[in-house]
Amino acid sequence: MPKLKDKILKNESWYIWQYIKHMRYIEFHQDKGGFHRLAYLWHWYKFKHLQFKLHFAIYPNTIGPGFRIYHVGAYTHVGPNVKIGRNCTMVSGVVFGNKNEEEDNRPVIVGDNCYFGMDCKILGPVKIGNNVTIGANAIVTKDIPDNAIVGGVNKILKFKD
Repeated sequence: MPKLKDKILKNESWYIWQYIKHMRYIEFHQDKGGFHRLAYLWHWYKFKHLQFKLHFAIYPNTIGPGFRIYHVGAYTHVGPNVKIGRNCTMVSGVVFGNKNEEEDNRPVIVGDNCYFGMDCKILGPVKIGNNVTIGANAIVTKDIPDNAIVGGVNKILKFKD
């Protein structure tokens, strides 16, 4: 959690924390059912404002607890068909998308403790295992097993011990 000095100095960590906080409130109000409309609308407004400011498009109910995103920069997109596990980390520019122009709502499932490097792309319905590291500018279009380090286009560089 960022400190008061981060808010005063308008550091990016404060804005990222606010974005995730408002997204969690939206998830709470959506999952609760009979949500209080004014509270929901307030958090939705703040969420959308920060979404445009930070160049993020992370849909509610897609990321697990312990999610971290470190930098603001290139456009980051996590669609509604993505399920990301616990304690995953992203750097800016990560995009979860389709392989072709047609809409594809099949799920993209990411395991726990994964790391996504800068500007990596995950395309199509894939399953990524636990403890996977995906390097910068990598492209993933096939399933990745547990404990793998991925670089390039679907290239498993090695397995973690």
